[in-house]
This record gives sequence, structure tokens and C-alpha cells, in this order.
Amino acid sequence: MKVSIITIVYNRAHCIAHCIESVLSQTYKDIEHVIVDGASTDGTSEIIETYRKKLGFYISEKDEGMYYALNKGIKHATGDIIGILNSDDFFYQSDTVCKIVNGFLVSGADLVYAKGLYVDKENPSKIRRIYSSGPFKKRNLGSGWIPLHTTIFVRREIFYRYGVYNSRYRIASDYEISLRWFQNDDIKKMFLDEWVVKMRMGGLSTSAKLQIKKSREDLSIIKHNHLNGLFTLGCKIGRKIPQYIIPQIPVLRNSFY
Repeated sequence: MKVSIITIVYNRAHCIAHCIESVLSQTYKDIEHVIVDGASTDGTSEIIETYRKKLGFYISEKDEGMYYALNKGIKHATGDIIGILNSDDFFYQSDTVCKIVNGFLVSGADLVYAKGLYVDKENPSKIRRIYSSGPFKKRNLGSGWIPLHTTIFVRREIFYRYGVYNSRYRIASDYEISLRWFQNDDIKKMFLDEWVVKMRMGGLSTSAKLQIKKSREDLSIIKHNHLNGLFTLGCKIGRKIPQYIIPQIPVLRNSFY
């Protein structure tokens, strides 16, 4: 099975090489890395150019936002499986993609999801937030449960059958498409009990000043999907609290990680 890893990037010269090297270091070799750069001005494009021959697809041009860029990446992806790796992020281990592919092969699933960690921006070895998950129970969607988006891998045909990212949402379209997938009983899902990604704090999804806007978009998505309105939103926000607390308490951290 061929795997497409899509990375969208804009002005991330300080970390894009680490992201690319994370993909190149994978023991599973049938991988194409699709990179969509939004015409960076800080040297990011020049760094990517040094890897061009090792990439599956690369384009650098202005776009209309991150979800337009993701949809562009999906359009050019040719893998059987598609996953998202943000420019600030890197795979947990060198055999991560191998484990993901094995999950698809063993289960016959359309979608495989797992667990992820948020780490310190300056010191990636320091865990700041633990985003665990578990076997899927549809009723939990109403209480704000959703896997970390970068731990979700899907067969490419899922995008063509059920649609790509909704660019109407500027910051929460990953939540919208995740709900679309997890509410769909025709999409076979498998939970892979593995850590698969480390995400640096400080990205768009972790920026405090954007959380109000994100919550408004989340609420709109929740209502559109006929969930429990403010209750679901409150639970979704509340689920983050232990994710931040657990890494600070050694006994709890060791039981999760």
C-alpha cells in the first residue's frame, strides 16, 4: 500500500527540515511526501528545494488558507492511504507508518486513528499535552470526543466519496471532516493503540488568541451535525484540561505514557 503524507507549510524555516526528515526516516518506504507551501518568505521554500528530488509532489504558491492547501495536496496525492503531518510536527518513531499500514491490512478498515503528543516548541523531548484516545463509540461524539486529527489516516477514496475539507471553516475544518467520518456508519474504523505523532505547541490549533474563533466554528459544526450544542462544545473544551494536567504529574504521566 502506498502512503501519501501531506504537509502544508507557511514560514516554518525553523522546523520544516525536521518534519521532512521524519518522513524520510520511516522504515516503510512506499511513501510519497506531498508538500504545499503558501509562498513562504522566510527561507522555508529554499529549504524544501534541497529535498525536492525526495518528495512526491511540491508546490509553492499563494493560496486562500490552510484547508485550500490541504485540498490541493489531496488532489495531487496518489497513495492508497492519506495522512496529515503538519510542518511543526514529526512522527513518533521511524516505524510509525509501518504500524499504521499494518493496521489497515489487519483490520480492512477505511480509517485508522491513534494517539498523539504535544511537545514543547523549543524542547521537543518535553511533553506538554497527552492526547490519548480509545476504541470508537459513536455516542461519545455528543460529549466532545474526537481523535487528534493528525493521528487519523484514511483511504484516499474516502475523500472522493465523502468530500474534502470544507474551506468555509477557516480554523476548524479538521473537526468538521472528522465528525463527518466518525458519524458515517459506512466508514469502517480501527483504533491503533500507538503513539504516532509529536506536535509542537504554538501552531495555529494551539494559539490562545484564536481559541474563541475556533470555538465559534466548532459550535456551528456541532449544530450542523445535530449534536448537543453548547453541551458538546463545553465537553470538547473540558477534555483538554486533563490532557495538560497529566504530563505535569509523574504518576499519571507514567500510566498514560
